Amino acid sequence: PVPADTTPQAELARLTALGAAGRYPDGVPAKVAAQIAHELKLIGELGFAPYFLTVHDIVNFARERDILCQGRGSAANSAVCYCLGITAVDPARIDLLFERFVSAERGEPPDIDVDFENGRREEVIQYIYGKYGRERAAMTATVITYRAKSAVREVGKALGVTEDTIVALQGAVWRRSWAEITDAHIRDAGMDPDEPMIRRLMALAGEIRGFPRHLSQHTGGMVMTKGRLDEMVPVANAAMDARTVIEWDKDDLDALGILKVDILALGMLTCVHKAFDLLSTHHGLALGLAGIPAEDPAVYDMLCLGDSVGVFQVESRAQMSMLPRLKPRNFYDLVIEVAIVRPGPIQGDMVHPYLRRRDGKEPVEFPSEALAQVLGKTLGIPLFQEQAMKIAIVAAGFSPAEADALRRALATFRRMGDIHKFRERFIAGMLANGYESDFAERCFRQIEGFADYGFPESHAASFALLVYVSAWLKCHYPAAFSCALLNSMPMGFYAPAQLVRDARDHGVEVRPVDVNESLWDCTLEATAVQTRPALRLGLRQVKGLKQSSGDALVAARLMPYRDIGDLRRRAGLGKAVLERLARADAFAGLGVSRRRALWVIRGFDEKPLPLFELGPDLNHREPKAELPAMPLGEQVADDYRALSLSLKSHPLALLRAELARRGCVPCADLAHVPHGRKVRIAGLVTARQRPGSAKGVMFVTLEDETATANLIVWPAIFERFRREAIGAMLLEVAGEVQKEGLVIHVVSSKLWDLTPWLARIEHSNEAPITVAARNFQ
Repeated sequence: PVPADTTPQAELARLTALGAAGRYPDGVPAKVAAQIAHELKLIGELGFAPYFLTVHDIVNFARERDILCQGRGSAANSAVCYCLGITAVDPARIDLLFERFVSAERGEPPDIDVDFENGRREEVIQYIYGKYGRERAAMTATVITYRAKSAVREVGKALGVTEDTIVALQGAVWRRSWAEITDAHIRDAGMDPDEPMIRRLMALAGEIRGFPRHLSQHTGGMVMTKGRLDEMVPVANAAMDARTVIEWDKDDLDALGILKVDILALGMLTCVHKAFDLLSTHHGLALGLAGIPAEDPAVYDMLCLGDSVGVFQVESRAQMSMLPRLKPRNFYDLVIEVAIVRPGPIQGDMVHPYLRRRDGKEPVEFPSEALAQVLGKTLGIPLFQEQAMKIAIVAAGFSPAEADALRRALATFRRMGDIHKFRERFIAGMLANGYESDFAERCFRQIEGFADYGFPESHAASFALLVYVSAWLKCHYPAAFSCALLNSMPMGFYAPAQLVRDARDHGVEVRPVDVNESLWDCTLEATAVQTRPALRLGLRQVKGLKQSSGDALVAARLMPYRDIGDLRRRAGLGKAVLERLARADAFAGLGVSRRRALWVIRGFDEKPLPLFELGPDLNHREPKAELPAMPLGEQVADDYRALSLSLKSHPLALLRAELARRGCVPCADLAHVPHGRKVRIAGLVTARQRPGSAKGVMFVTLEDETATANLIVWPAIFERFRREAIGAMLLEVAGEVQKEGLVIHVVSSKLWDLTPWLARIEHSNEAPITVAARNFQ
């Protein structure tokens, strides 16, 4: 809807001008003004103004409701989207290619993706349903296909194979491509590969891989139409309450030219919003995404050390290893950091050449001034989809539409097999423009290598903004950032135990769950140092505790609870809930130990006697008993059972003496072990990654009481120690230390599963378990 006396195009121009004035209070830069004029002209020619106004309306609703949001993807190429508040990256800071977003030659509708806070996206979706009606708005569908594990399961069920056989075969195919599976792997799973039923099952499962399995709901794609949508396609109720979905997927909509908007959820936006609220409450700061001080050297100093636990997009082990090598010093370095640790640049052999040029170990050369303009910011190495398109345009003479067709072909060449249509045209175009044949071939191989997984620069820039914001929060306000992360779980790579450990490593005092102090969420509390608040763990950390029970406990706490019976009477909590709190040691603040609390609670009747609900606790009739104190090991074990973390000690600290006898050194000591030295370490497994681009290599992160360690498990070692690599919770490793600057890895040669030790931590007076290495020969 637009005012009666104007058109959608005029209204879009008016809103863009208002937004530009707000974005650039000192005047719109000439480059941006020219870009806005160009975009508005093209939008008007294609008649897309209503689409931009629709997305602006959705984003405006979110802002009015104080819901953080940010457009991403190719929309970040648009100055109009930036002025409308749809995207957050200043187009003056990146090199725009609007044709990547909207093209007159393609004549296709644009595709705008907007991220909203994970916990509040449903408000936006329901606003759209309410505004347009169920007959004009619906979620799009997506086709779910059979993968290896699901194919084995479905075929096995159809053939009447037993459940344990199916599970064993699924274990054999897990984390392997279908071509890698051999008879030996099936034998290792306890099956006979020559048995007719097993052979038939595997053959049929191999055939149905990739077949459609069922129609599901798209992660966020929404269609809004001017006419009745239900007259074109059936609209059905989705499994999720209050949602409706159509039977068409993204490809169907593209074929029909129907517009859609991706309403996506991003956990980091939730975390950032909660962090901003904490800063407002405890530090008197009113901040937004645009209010974070730019280019703070301290933030980049932190990132250059690989200190990025919890930081958006750069918290994986691969990113942590890349940060000290790339050494980001400005915003555009973060754009590159986000994009370079992707399968595309890795498979296209672009990472190492870029790093060598960045470190001055290889000259930066450009075969022409035109390519220098395209590749100058990335030192002559193409890292983004936009660069691939520009190379095709300026070096091979492609039109923008042809370049986009090249991108589409590259993005699907493994499935569609039509990349050969562009190879001859690309190379011939470069030769005609005076480039050497070898260089033209190399350019095409690079583009071919990464375009299937390549990151658009605009997308990387949108994410890089959140990288900087989250890193700034972590750098300057670690307590607030850690608190916000814990309150936004589940998200990211790390469990609460690792986030709490990282907070303590950054000087944050972390206080335990307490029935008189904790709210449902984690909170900040005052300390002697006003600028360094403490982090109080919330009731949400207690395993199995429902929020309704936590809310009841907090609501009844008008004055501090005197004892367990007082809490029980006032909050109305049952024995099962009280036991969960006791196992989490949440009554320690009342002077009641975990063991004493459990003893008291076990003596309660299931329901209090009504006559004495408000009087003395006569429902508890158990005699007093002298209970022995719990040893530290038992307390730590109970902490992990109840909270998945412990503030009292680390499990490896309790096992250190025995690990030392086995020759294991603490992870922190790796910093002092020379490159190439053999070493033995042990730790809790906190992360396992086996990306497709790694060609079968597994990356494992171990944690002990001193630090974390990064392992590399080569495919041959992975196959020999597959059970340990996949299943161990406590892992011992023998290997060789590899160092490159601040980056340290242990290249594994032997693995031991020490998981049984975890069950013995609480019985430290018993003899340690002896774990024999599997036969490496």
